[in-house]
Amino acid sequence: MQSSTLQFLRTLEKNNNREWFNENKTTYQEAQQDIISFVEKLIEEMVVFDEEIGKADAKKSLFRIYRDTRFSKDKSPYKTNFGASLGMGKGSQKAGYYLHIEPGKSFLAGGIYMPESSVLKEIRKEISAFGEEFLTIVEKDEFRNYFRGLSVEDKLKKVPQGFEKDDKMAEFLKLKHYIVTHPVSDEQLLNENTAKEFAKIYKAMNPLIDFLNAI
Repeated sequence: MQSSTLQFLRTLEKNNNREWFNENKTTYQEAQQDIISFVEKLIEEMVVFDEEIGKADAKKSLFRIYRDTRFSKDKSPYKTNFGASLGMGKGSQKAGYYLHIEPGKSFLAGGIYMPESSVLKEIRKEISAFGEEFLTIVEKDEFRNYFRGLSVEDKLKKVPQGFEKDDKMAEFLKLKHYIVTHPVSDEQLLNENTAKEFAKIYKAMNPLIDFLNAI
């Protein structure tokens, strides 16, 4: 990845308006292409352990840089990051991988975020029924080396309806998202072996992705 891509995002954050963006459209396109090229390398590395990722299109995996400001107090027209989704289904119905590039705030993520209620219920059923298998995944050394644990954002205070209060997997059943994240420094982004290193981290996520998609 090029340092100029991070510099573009830093400058955009300070000049988040249409006039500046239009004047620097070429710089944006160069940064965007740099991310696409990086994602292509990443896909090549990831297909070794996840054949489905080989079907992904690097360009289509990128999220639009234009913000939807209709329901937001923040009317800044552009995102100050590049995001790419690999393998995630539309409508949060399938687990996959996510790449977030933002100066000082970059991270890798994987799993399923805000799944539909029907999907969430099936995931919880799977975790309750196959608790030991799930624990084997999230307690594996390789997994714990990269991730501190599953996201507890929006976690319920009580076990959801339909499950026993004393279910041995109760704390996991309270989760509303099944996501793990790994922070990435700017220096790591600029390393020539970044695609290989990121693929290793995604590989550690892979058993969780497979479990979530087995429903």
